[in-house]
Amino acid sequence: MSVRIRLTRVGATKQPTYRLVVADSRSARDGRAIDTIGHYNPRTDPVEINIDEAKARDWLAKGAQPSDTVKRLFRKAGVMPEYK
Repeated sequence: MSVRIRLTRVGATKQPTYRLVVADSRSARDGRAIDTIGHYNPRTDPVEINIDEAKARDWLAKGAQPSDTVKRLFRKAGVMPEYK
């Protein structure tokens, strides 16, 4: 089973917020998640990013692959090094 860390969309119509979830790569975008490790709200100023760093590092150590967007958010939050 290939595990990914990715965003799932929540929120009202035209008012998206996102959860950072750990999910099987074959499941749908808003489908079943294994674990929720944070949330991201791009509509606030400044952008709101809340990540449980311990959970994120634990899942990365277990081999979970972050999506490109999640990788960018992890670098911004200091979970991953800048150039890796």
